[in-house]
Amino acid sequence: MKHILVPIGFTESAKTTLQYAIDFASEIDAKIFVFRAYSAQTTAGTIINIDGIIARETNLYLRTMVNSVDRKNVDVKLIAAKGSVIDSAEAIDNELGIDLIIVGAKSNSIKEEIFLGKTAGSLVKQTDLPILAVPDGFKYASINNILMAFKSGIVKSKTALKPLQFIVDKFNADVNLLLVKTPNYTDEDLILNKDLEQLKTSLTVTENATTFQGVLEHFQKHQPDMLCVITRKRGFFKKLWEKNTILKEEFHATVPLLVLKGK
Repeated sequence: MKHILVPIGFTESAKTTLQYAIDFASEIDAKIFVFRAYSAQTTAGTIINIDGIIARETNLYLRTMVNSVDRKNVDVKLIAAKGSVIDSAEAIDNELGIDLIIVGAKSNSIKEEIFLGKTAGSLVKQTDLPILAVPDGFKYASINNILMAFKSGIVKSKTALKPLQFIVDKFNADVNLLLVKTPNYTDEDLILNKDLEQLKTSLTVTENATTFQGVLEHFQKHQPDMLCVITRKRGFFKKLWEKNTILKEEFHATVPLLVLKGK
């Protein structure tokens, strides 16, 4: 895990999210790419180069943000990208190869009932990159205990678990698996993928209406430093991840949420 992408918005928690990402990158010797997407609409007859002005203002904002945190000798690059956050993230990944996106959970949303704002939610929904969503104002701490919740032990993607495997190896972290038997589960769902089997420190099997209800029931018992889930085209949070914002009543976490992509 060498390249970490950090989208930055105009929020009070943006600085905290950036500092978290830098602290994390410092621990694993990774490079940070701080970026902000911008768009500009020009009207007919406009002579001024609006794109150039906005690009300069965006770069100035990014430099100001980076200069306001402790860089800890981490290699930090700035990217002002014209277009949507999704298109920009995909273009940056294609050019540089991104191993992880670290983003503030609430992004630009100020609504208290929202856990994942539009930026974080759309990155989860519309990209194939693993996401680490950091709660509002959360400060970096060593990752010693990870709770991974899922409703099927089937993981067909050969790369989905790589970010988790890297973090476990780097921090020597425990992984407590939480297999939630939701309605309509199959016997096949109860069989752990071999890589999951190798990762686990413990396994808890519970029956709940949703995976989130299982997390709520067992979160305090495990006291994790990080929560991990897998999104799949079919299965876990199939309906939940269809929209670009996630309400706290639907799902939330008080610790960083690692979202793996089971492609």
